[in-house]
Formats: sequence, structure tokens, C-alpha cells
Amino acid sequence: MKRTFFHAFLFVWLLLSSGAVLAQAETFGAVRNALRSASSRELSQYFGTTVNISFDGDRQSYSATQAEFVLKDFFAKTAPATFDIVHQGASQGGIPYAIGKYNGKSGPYRVFIKMKNVNGALRIDNMDFTKE
Repeated sequence: MKRTFFHAFLFVWLLLSSGAVLAQAETFGAVRNALRSASSRELSQYFGTTVNISFDGDRQSYSATQAEFVLKDFFAKTAPATFDIVHQGASQGGIPYAIGKYNGKSGPYRVFIKMKNVNGALRIDNMDFTKE
């Protein structure tokens, strides 16, 4: 009886956790595509109410609308040649993140993207662009 309960519990847990991983992968895939195409409008669909954006350590907090314009200006000055996610995962607390490599006109950047769960949807909470 205990063994059957354990197997059923394990199956349900694996099923639920695989759904969260798929949602995270889909969201980061859409974010990756928006960064590749330098589309601040498309990227803004994944912003939370406020977004912290950092360029080489200079961090500012913006509303979603302000963040869209800040990134539009950044993309205009530093259009991407390529963008790839090199690592993604979650912290011990379950906060999803991704690390990417952004190659722009003015050189390469390391990009750190942290998301948070807002009403069941993953939203960008933090984006750090660090020139390499």
C-alpha cells in the first residue's frame, strides 16, 4: 500500500515539474527570439509590472513601458548580430534564470535574465547586460 502511494506521488510530482520546465523553456525561447530580432515590443510582453535593467552595473528600475523604450534605444545603438542562451536553470528557491551571449555592434555582452512567477505566468524581473 505504501509503495503504491509512493509511486503515485512520484508520478504526479514528475508530471507537474515537467510542465513547469516546459513553460520555462517556452518563455525563455520567446525571450531569446525577441532579443535576436531586437524587438523591444515583443520582449515587453514578458515584462513584469516593473523591470530592473542594468547596463555594466548601472541598475535602474523601470515600469514595463519605460523598459520597452530603454531597450529600444539600446537595440538602436547596439543592434544584435547574434543572441544565444548558453545556460538556463532555477535557483534553489525556484526562481528561473537564463544566461546568454549577445553580440552587438559595439561588442559582446553577457546577459543575465531573471524571471518571476506572476499569477501563474513567468515575467522578466531583471535583465543585466555586461560588456565583455
